[in-house]
Amino acid sequence: MLSRRKFIGSVLAGSAAVAASRAGLAKAGNLIAAASPVGDVVGKITVGYQGWFACSGDGAPINAWWHWSQNWSQAPSPNNNVIKAWPDMREYSNAYQTAYANLNGGQPATLFSSWAQQAVDTHFLWMQQYGCDTAALQRFNPNGSEGATRDGMANKVRSSAEKYGRKFYIMYDVSGWTNMQSEIKADWTNKMSQLTSSSAYARQNGKPVVGIWGFGFNDANHPWSASACLDVINWFKGQNTYVMGGVPTWWRTGVSDSRAGYLDVYHAFNMISPWMVGRIGNAGDSDYFYNNANVGDQADCNANGIDYQPCVLPGDVSGRQRAHGDFMWRQFYNMVRVGAQGIYISMFDEFNEGNQIAKTAENASMVPAGSGLLALDEDGTPCSSDYYLRLTNDGGRMLKGQIALTATRPTATTNGGGGPVNFALRQSTSESSHTQNYSSNNAVDGDPSTYWESANNAFPQRLTVDLGATRNINKVVLKLPTANWGARTQTLSVLGSTDGSNYGTIVGSTGVNFDPASNNVATLTFATTSARYVQLTFTANTAWPAGQLSEFEIYGP
Repeated sequence: MLSRRKFIGSVLAGSAAVAASRAGLAKAGNLIAAASPVGDVVGKITVGYQGWFACSGDGAPINAWWHWSQNWSQAPSPNNNVIKAWPDMREYSNAYQTAYANLNGGQPATLFSSWAQQAVDTHFLWMQQYGCDTAALQRFNPNGSEGATRDGMANKVRSSAEKYGRKFYIMYDVSGWTNMQSEIKADWTNKMSQLTSSSAYARQNGKPVVGIWGFGFNDANHPWSASACLDVINWFKGQNTYVMGGVPTWWRTGVSDSRAGYLDVYHAFNMISPWMVGRIGNAGDSDYFYNNANVGDQADCNANGIDYQPCVLPGDVSGRQRAHGDFMWRQFYNMVRVGAQGIYISMFDEFNEGNQIAKTAENASMVPAGSGLLALDEDGTPCSSDYYLRLTNDGGRMLKGQIALTATRPTATTNGGGGPVNFALRQSTSESSHTQNYSSNNAVDGDPSTYWESANNAFPQRLTVDLGATRNINKVVLKLPTANWGARTQTLSVLGSTDGSNYGTIVGSTGVNFDPASNNVATLTFATTSARYVQLTFTANTAWPAGQLSEFEIYGP
């Protein structure tokens, strides 16, 4: 076992750390001890969650285009806009019309409201599906006009986290909070501490997690003395909480973005997460900070019994920083090899900074015409809308030792490379009919135990998926549930269309066999063809007088 002193020396010498289990971690053949064992933030991927988008008429107390537009009383438009990227809106059931022109693909330019529980549910479902363990809900000064909406959002986040098996905690952003020192204590005591009764509230070392972002920053929005900051941190510790600190990039040296004389403040935190947005914009920048900040930061945290949770960000879409994931992956690589106890993603839904990992317009057809906004393929490399969620999932797997430390990005942008991408996954569907609650969206939800079933004795029946953009495809994979489902043959054909109206035959009518011995999976391959809408037409089923399907997967060459 390496002593802590010897480990620190090896880090400073540039040895590579591979984070496996954070209770006793394999590191380049050696073992090191983390400040804390694996919990809800140590050894995990935490995503910053704003939850601060609202739309006029959505029922939120604020009743405004909150954070979507510069003038919240007016709908977003090219001249009234504060976002840098457009969300992929296909999975939101509540959509609010903006003053933008239609999307280039012809659909209306709508936006979601975080006030809709379905929107928060959608985000937490994505977190579940893509390996985001914990959400840090950003809470700014709650005592102004935004307070009632922020209070409501905390409860919505609690509900979604419980529903989808994710953890969450309150992260106070103290920026611009004039009476912070007294009011933050009152807010925790009177309101937010009640959330810790939830089974989904994040705990570390047996204590509820509380985040405080903004102490020690060298600007007018963060003016508090070191003694005032220490008072707040120690008060929260006195409430038996584990306190995470979002701190300046240069916290350890007390220069540039950090005030001098705050090292005792920083060392009072249980976990430190230095801010990186605006500091780096390419892989070379990440390497610079690895050598000049992260290695020393990790050593300092190890020496002081503090958990280190550096930021990883995807990059600003509008600033063309993303390099189809190479920028973000370099950060994952650097933070895992430095030995970080956890990783903080900045951010999940930050469409204002363009640093969101949530599903985003993947090509020009999905952004408003004339808006000037860029899509994820801005550098010429196609990227699926969920690409940065998938990349985050792989980064988390590397952090947890589930895949080897690698500087080579393993995540495919659309297909090939790290494995084929199912173009149909969680896309919009339509159907000729369904029975009970077995609707067509079950066939693209990624869950093989749920299924679509058409009306009985009413062939032909149709199931259609909108891929969101025209794709080159050459294979469909069809699945039925395995539990208690016997063998059957369904007669069906595969059709394709680029406009949703004119369909051509891709695979003519054929009997497709589903056999429990092969997990009720059937694969159809065909010559590469271009289609946005892919339709199955069912005309017979030997085991039940209806069309049935649990998963409809579509792949390209």
